[in-house]
Amino acid sequence: MPHAPTWTEISDKTCVLVPVGSYEQHGPHLPLDTDTQIATYLCSRISLATKNIVVAPPIGISASGEHAGFPGTLSIGNEALATVVVELVRSCDWATGVVLVNGHGGNFSAVQRATAQLHAEQRRVASWWPQIKNGDAHAGMTETSMMLAINPDAVRMPLADLGNTKHVSELAHELMTDGVRAVSPNGILGDARNATAHHGQVVLDELFADLAQFIDTSCSSWHDS
Repeated sequence: MPHAPTWTEISDKTCVLVPVGSYEQHGPHLPLDTDTQIATYLCSRISLATKNIVVAPPIGISASGEHAGFPGTLSIGNEALATVVVELVRSCDWATGVVLVNGHGGNFSAVQRATAQLHAEQRRVASWWPQIKNGDAHAGMTETSMMLAINPDAVRMPLADLGNTKHVSELAHELMTDGVRAVSPNGILGDARNATAHHGQVVLDELFADLAQFIDTSCSSWHDS
């Protein structure tokens, strides 16, 4: 991650990126901070390619209640996460605006609530979510491949396994009521066994391009307003 600037290096055109991850089980083969590592990687890469970007420290513990059945998972819940996001963005009134770079789908409700409140307060904040074509839901081939590209030493590939491969829409009710462990004892929603670093880099490149365009559009509209 790039070094943080001093306050005198902050321009009036600075846009703040906040990686929003999680600390939760990702199967027997991926680290608990997988979502945070992926979001932070994308933010760091953007900051190296774009001027007037400051990357905030990541929000690394968020809303992960659906993974509570697994040891290691830490969660502060939706209400606390929404409050954290609101207060963090409020503290960035010195910046052109804030882009929340999301790495964990379980944070959607809290982030949506926070951004709605911030928009009502006339604050400049936008929320980016990764869109991955044909990706699996959790700790499967998609995330495992990205981690092999970002931080291969953190991946226990011999432990990568087959999880529940049903589409997440088919599992939504049970996930909401009973959590991930009820539908996948090993914590994987997908199949991690065929993951490769090459595939991971392809996915990351696509996400980077989409995020870069999102930031450019958001920051340009803020500059013009």
